[in-house]
Amino acid sequence: MADLVYRRVLHDLKSRIHDNQFPNKRLPDERSLSEAYNVSRSSIKRALSVLANQGIIFKKRGSGTFINPLYMKNQTIFHYEGSNLGITDSFKNDGQTQGIKLLSFKVVPANEEMQQDLFLEKGDFVYEIKRLRLFDEHPFMVERGFIPIKIAPELSQKVVSGSIFNYLEDVQNKVVTKSFMTVKVAPSNEEDQELLTLKPNEPVAIMEGIFFLDDGTPFEVSNMRLRYDYFNYNTFVTLDEE
Repeated sequence: MADLVYRRVLHDLKSRIHDNQFPNKRLPDERSLSEAYNVSRSSIKRALSVLANQGIIFKKRGSGTFINPLYMKNQTIFHYEGSNLGITDSFKNDGQTQGIKLLSFKVVPANEEMQQDLFLEKGDFVYEIKRLRLFDEHPFMVERGFIPIKIAPELSQKVVSGSIFNYLEDVQNKVVTKSFMTVKVAPSNEEDQELLTLKPNEPVAIMEGIFFLDDGTPFEVSNMRLRYDYFNYNTFVTLDEE
């Protein structure tokens, strides 16, 4: 229940931030927010901590909590609105409609690398899910993921044709909140050129990584290959951690 409370506050604060509802880009203090949402201070602290870790807000000692102007300025393709790290919530592009085309969905044995990355045993199986992401029917990403069957045994073709992370959150109350990602650029291969309508001399951006549930369990190994002209990466760096 506590998780649902803080996520409700988190969703609403993000929505209000994106709607420019805070004068002078300053958030009310924790006590005021606690009273406004009728929740505990600990729930407010947790929601604000997530916003700060995502680079959406920052605290200025002695002055209060403010919305990060650089974050607001760079609301481009990596425009985050969800409470998990799923692509459906993470990618927005000028109001265009996002779509998913399921290319393949099957069960395969986990190889040694997957066993290590996903904390699996020899003989465990994973779903292999390959999807094409689109904006207004224009392809921008080929996504290939591997998810342990024992973590989500009920996955179906219908579920993986939509947002898997949102399904986990809405149906199972499991949230993907962390990832370890590698980002690089490489020449496009023949499959990239066919699925993403690229020319042989055009590159792709590649994001590879592991996604984790909020309890630390590794949930998915993923490889995402994007059209270069849809790729814009923003990050938030802090140097004041103790």
